[in-house]
Amino acid sequence: MYNKFGQFYNGSWHQSFDKSTYEVVNPCNEEVIGEASNAKPEDVDKALISSKEGFNTWKKISPWERSKIIRRAADLIRENKNTIAKWVSLEVGKPLKESLGEVEGAADIFEWNSEETKRMFGQSIESRFPTTRMNVYYQPIGVVAALVPWNFPCILASRKISTALAAGCSVICKPDIITPGSVMSLIDVINKAGFPDGAINLLSGDPAKVSEQLISSNIVKKVSITGSTRVGKIILKQAADKVQRVTMELSGHAPFIVYEDANVEKAVDTAMAAKYRNNGQVCISPSRFFLHEKIKEQFQNLFVKKTLKLKLGDAFSNPDLGPITTEKRLNDIEKLTDVTVNEGADLLCGGKRASNFNKGYYFEPTIFDKVRDDYTIMTEEPFAPLSPLLSFKNFDEVIERANNHDNGLSSYVCTSSIKRAHETADALETGMVSINTPVVAVAEAPFGGIKQSGYGREGGSEAIKDYLNTKYTHLGLDG
Repeated sequence: MYNKFGQFYNGSWHQSFDKSTYEVVNPCNEEVIGEASNAKPEDVDKALISSKEGFNTWKKISPWERSKIIRRAADLIRENKNTIAKWVSLEVGKPLKESLGEVEGAADIFEWNSEETKRMFGQSIESRFPTTRMNVYYQPIGVVAALVPWNFPCILASRKISTALAAGCSVICKPDIITPGSVMSLIDVINKAGFPDGAINLLSGDPAKVSEQLISSNIVKKVSITGSTRVGKIILKQAADKVQRVTMELSGHAPFIVYEDANVEKAVDTAMAAKYRNNGQVCISPSRFFLHEKIKEQFQNLFVKKTLKLKLGDAFSNPDLGPITTEKRLNDIEKLTDVTVNEGADLLCGGKRASNFNKGYYFEPTIFDKVRDDYTIMTEEPFAPLSPLLSFKNFDEVIERANNHDNGLSSYVCTSSIKRAHETADALETGMVSINTPVVAVAEAPFGGIKQSGYGREGGSEAIKDYLNTKYTHLGLDG
């Protein structure tokens, strides 16, 4: 299935230098989907040269023309959404309806950035000298290395690729080896929009080796990574040697706070939507549930009841939940579940591999009660359909406990009080707060975290600044 793809540079697909490949597995049935091209150092060198030449061409194209091309890419993504979504479901295992939503989101991001291209506003500063003028404007930073994980391959690739292109940069995208076809199909589609050769490039192969070669190159001027905090620190150390700009969207461990005045049924529906999207394999997935003691039992009973009704199945059978994406993750989830129970938690539902599947990495959605703040699951990001429930008494207590974590990506709040909503949002140490809604990531809003969840933003009007250099000129009028 990967035969039409490969390594992408100079505007076309190429086999790897030694024609080597690696297998990609369908998590729904553990069958090999196909063999994807495996990049070698020679391929990385070619992509670097291609991106350098592509940058020199793309940066000279006017913002309005760049905008038209990027907008055409958005339209092409929508026209080909079924094809791209099929790849996402095959490789990630998420239900097709979720994959279609992801592709639509990718198109929205391209559309948003097509408009941002025309809005890189500079500034005129009043000079202290009567015979001079002072101006600030922005220039594209150069070649961008975009390192993309497997859980949302199209959306996360689109955030990096479209923002870089909007700024006038060229980009080398490195998808995860778990989901190469999802990103390859996206690249194949958007390339038809009319980008010059070399503006967009893709390398598929060993994550550590390809990333290290890209980051060590003088051609790459910026790195954008979405991944774990552990990997982010490694990338940051490598980039420091070249003083490269870095945007990092790293691990999360989102608190989900439900106050006593919340609409409990709506709070449960919010939790269901936020928690079980992509089977909990989401950096912004709620993973620490703090429930006010007055409504804890009501929330807990309804949450368990609705969770037990969820249908697991193959991505193309219209399930509520697909499989876990990799066997390693499945083993890790099983281990964390056992640790949580051994530490003293009560298992309310789930807790084991789904027994009605002969093949596939299926794990039952799991809810724990009687969890303590010092349990492993409260510090280690589950990245799974695991939900620990805890109670709290008052505002000060829950804020202190929610903030007692190194990560600070996203958080959720359910309350009927506008005052309490604002007070909680102000007090939470996270880059994003979602109040009475499961929706966090949209093209028009800045996405990113604080503390060890990284820095920089993707989405919204702030994102493009991370791909631009600020230039200030001081002009003397007397020649």
